[in-house]
Amino acid sequence: MTASQNENRCPHSKKCGGCQLQNLSYKEQLAWKNRLCIRLLGRFCHVEPIIGMENPYHYRNKVQAAFGTTRAGRVISGIYQSSTHNIVAVDSCMTEDETADRIIVDIRKLLVDFKMTTYNEVTGRGFLRHVLVKRGFQTGEVMVVLVTGTPVFPAKNNFLRALLKLHPEITTVVQNVNDRFTSMLLGPNEKALYGPGYITDVLCGLKFRISAKSFYQINPVQTEVLYGKAMEFAALTGHETVIDAYCGIGTIGMIAAKTAGQVLGVEVNRDAVRDAISNAKLNGMQNIRFICADAGEFMIDMAENREPCDVLLMDPPRAGSDQAFLSSAVTLAPKRIVYVSCNPETLARDLTFLSKRGYRVQKIQPVDMFPHTNHVETVCLLSRNK
Repeated sequence: MTASQNENRCPHSKKCGGCQLQNLSYKEQLAWKNRLCIRLLGRFCHVEPIIGMENPYHYRNKVQAAFGTTRAGRVISGIYQSSTHNIVAVDSCMTEDETADRIIVDIRKLLVDFKMTTYNEVTGRGFLRHVLVKRGFQTGEVMVVLVTGTPVFPAKNNFLRALLKLHPEITTVVQNVNDRFTSMLLGPNEKALYGPGYITDVLCGLKFRISAKSFYQINPVQTEVLYGKAMEFAALTGHETVIDAYCGIGTIGMIAAKTAGQVLGVEVNRDAVRDAISNAKLNGMQNIRFICADAGEFMIDMAENREPCDVLLMDPPRAGSDQAFLSSAVTLAPKRIVYVSCNPETLARDLTFLSKRGYRVQKIQPVDMFPHTNHVETVCLLSRNK
């Protein structure tokens, strides 16, 4: 599908609400996002034109579907309607990986064949709640996560055999048990039913191990563009000490480690730190280590101990950073801050804070990570005033 075909709107767009810019051609979407960034961020410095995708379709390497049964007894799967728990039945989505969509449709058919039930959120009964599929775009490895309301899996071996016959490209199947009344997708307990329980993918020349609960950027094509810009802004020469705050599974920190002296990744999520350590070993990296801690507190300790930091990499959630973190960054006083943001509004707030406390915004580069939605990813370079 070419960008000009965007005029043929997705048939689910009105009910789903996931793609807010469906009414615009892709060229118009990029112009809209450019104007948004200039309006919110243009007062800090020149905003570069947004970098779009050559093929802005089927870019999501992670697809999740909710399962339910209609009053007429028909099993459906799809996406929750925006701000509700009503399932919009979807067989294929213009932003999702096509292999993942086909697997989900076939799992739905197998449920009927095996007379298996879907989970009912009201009664708390039933078997299948969600299906999560992750695919490594570089490796082709596929993980299927069956989120069930009970650990009891009727006809498990026959079900797996039938699924793998339909989709031999699947490299691992995981059962995750979520028996709680919650909007969270995954529960605390899981086990591998087939394969190793994880997949690997390659990003910016590095291997990453991805488990069911791992955070991994959804659009790998644009992630390479985004992180490439971040590394360009960091301007590493091989001698710098770099802190990767909010490091997750270590993605951007490990990319920085290829051209930095040493990298310290800080992350409060213990599972993510465990994945990050595994990823560093997987790539044989000796100059990066990961610490499970609050990044702000860790940086204050570094400042008190007069430990140097040349570059701070930060990629916070949509809410942005809090003042405690930003204050600790100012106390640590790195020469450069590379701020990767998924929300230009909170980015504008945080840049205002840093601009008043000794930092100057030098470069702003928006990247379109999520075509057809109103989300914009931005990478910014800040330098400490001399």
